[in-house]
Amino acid sequence: MSILFELRYPTKWYTKLFTAIVAVVFFAGLATLAIAGFLVYRIVKPNRTTSDINLQSFPGRPESIQFDVPGPNGHREGLFFPGFRGAPTVILCHGYESSKTELLTLVSALQDHQYNVFVFDFVGHGANPGTTAFGYRETTELKAAMDAIAQRSDVDPESFGVWGYNLGAYAALREAERDKRIRALVVDSVYDEPEQMVKVGVERNGLGGFPFMVRAAGLSFEYLNYAHRDDPPLSQKLLALVGVPTLYIQALDDPELAETTRQMFLKAPEPHEQAIIQHGNFVSLNDEEKRAYENRVVSFFLVRLPATGMAVR
Repeated sequence: MSILFELRYPTKWYTKLFTAIVAVVFFAGLATLAIAGFLVYRIVKPNRTTSDINLQSFPGRPESIQFDVPGPNGHREGLFFPGFRGAPTVILCHGYESSKTELLTLVSALQDHQYNVFVFDFVGHGANPGTTAFGYRETTELKAAMDAIAQRSDVDPESFGVWGYNLGAYAALREAERDKRIRALVVDSVYDEPEQMVKVGVERNGLGGFPFMVRAAGLSFEYLNYAHRDDPPLSQKLLALVGVPTLYIQALDDPELAETTRQMFLKAPEPHEQAIIQHGNFVSLNDEEKRAYENRVVSFFLVRLPATGMAVR
């Protein structure tokens, strides 16, 4: 009782010091959690960028395709660029803080080789409201897009290629692990678990060095996505990609994701390929780098997923 009384009403110097330390730790912890929660909110709600496209005058004869996805903000609209009748469709999955309109030169490069190409915006990006889940919800959006395209009479409904960058790469690889319609895959700067992108976001905001900030942000993100708490890392199911040609692009200017991509490549089953580039993020490359990047991606699909037409329903 005397110990409890002393802790509650400290009179000795050492109990006063102990009480002060406990108070400092407690309020520092609360401050860390509050800052981490605000930071995670900013990370999962990126600035949306979008621009209108005049479908009548835009090259490639794009067509607007609407489809529904699970959740409260369940309406999506994408652009379908036709290639050979009955050819495979390549779906491009943009990265974090990007949008479909920033991928149109890559669309053109693929359509020039007679692929059907489809692009759309994930939740929280482009014109879509909401917050990103760094792949948890985006994977179901990719499946919904594939289901919508497969209903068309001018495509091969069982043959898709998918390209993705960071957020899009996670969604592409996750869906490929369970969807046999994906016959070829290009993943650029992929991560193993969505929490890794939260860590990257914290570090890019300059707060990675603060004690427990990364962990606190991770806990906040896990709370927001509690329904996905049992989702395994991508690396646990890579064997499901046996027979699916996959190109892993490792960008050296993003060290953390470059290392994760390298590790995924080393664990991946055959057939797989690796490309190491100096600069990642397709939308930020200069013209020469974009041409080289487009050539690498198109060449991979031409070999692994030929754009030949077939009889369609």
